[in-house]
Amino acid sequence: MTAPAIEIRVNGELRQTDHGQTLLGLLRELGLDPARVAIELNREIAKRPAWETTRLRQGDSLEIVEFVGGGAACQ
Repeated sequence: MTAPAIEIRVNGELRQTDHGQTLLGLLRELGLDPARVAIELNREIAKRPAWETTRLRQGDSLEIVEFVGGGAACQ
């Protein structure tokens, strides 16, 4: 039996995930590398050590920013 779904907002888009889902679990669900992102949960920066235990709730709003490296070398 699967957990009932909750509705959250990720980067402005409505999305459903399992009730009890953690921040870390959501990153895995989205295919994102936890080492390369920052998360804002309900307008507050989520501390990385708490990602594994912070459970999402109905109506939560997240902004997930992925860090991208690279670029042209200066000449």
